[in-house]
Formats: sequence, C-alpha cells, structure tokens
Amino acid sequence: MAALFYIVAGVAVLAALSVVLQRTPVYSALSLIVVLCSLAVLYLLIGAEFLAVIQVIVYAGAIMVLFVLVIMLLNARRETPGDRSRLAPLLGAPLLAVFLAEFFFVIVKQLPRGSESSAAPLDSGPAAIGGLLFRNYVLPFEVTSVLILVAILGAVVLAKKEL
Repeated sequence: MAALFYIVAGVAVLAALSVVLQRTPVYSALSLIVVLCSLAVLYLLIGAEFLAVIQVIVYAGAIMVLFVLVIMLLNARRETPGDRSRLAPLLGAPLLAVFLAEFFFVIVKQLPRGSESSAAPLDSGPAAIGGLLFRNYVLPFEVTSVLILVAILGAVVLAKKEL
C-alpha cells in the first residue's frame, strides 16, 4: 500500500512539474489531467471513494473540458521566450531556499509526536459531505459558484470576436 502511494505521488509530482514546464498550453492541460487523476487514486488509497469519483467527474472531466475550450478559443500557441529579468536569477535561488525551508518546517510540525495515531476515520459519503457543505460551508460554496460564473463570463468576453 505504501509503495503504491509513493508511485502515485511521484507521478503526480512529475505531472505537476510538466504542467509548469510545458511550452504548449494543450500539453500543460493534459498534464494537469494526469495530476487530477493521480489525486483521485490517492483519495482511493485513504478510503474516500466518493471524493475520488467527484475528483474525476468534476475536475478531470468538466473543469478540464472548460480549460481546453478556453485554450482553443483563445488560439493559444507555443510560448515564445521573452527577455528575462536580470534580477530573477539573483532572487530565485534564495527565495526557493526560503520556500523549501518553510515547506519542510510545516511538514515536520504536522507529523505526529508519539507512536499513537489519533486520526479519526474519514467519512466521505455524500450525506456527510452534503451536510458539511450546506451547514458549515454554505458561504464559501456560494462565493465559489459566483467566481466560476464570473470566470465563464470573462472567457466569453475574451473569446468574442470584434465585429
């Protein structure tokens, strides 16, 4: 089980790097689909079957179709290299070191101290998620809905051709 976790996590990290490093937007979108499917497998490994299915249907399916549609509407081509800043190489390495130190500090702080595991079983059924979503998180849910609506309207405005 642990070996499968490390394999899937490695695939997710490599695909995430591919999202950032690709020069073609369509290839980046395809790499993002691999990341989202790897996350679904990780959800399956922790016993959250409902979240895994939702991850594939909503994110890897519907959201990625929207991403690819926007890429096609904008007629995005291969990225052309531009003039690089002289300051970027000087600040890049120290900022990366600070980020990694902070990242590892947070990870170490979250590790359990003793040998006992106090993790509660994850209840990821539709009733539990719906209860949390519509009781505790109704405002963030509605704000996200409005944000998605604004993003769709923005994509339509950007894609609209001048007549």
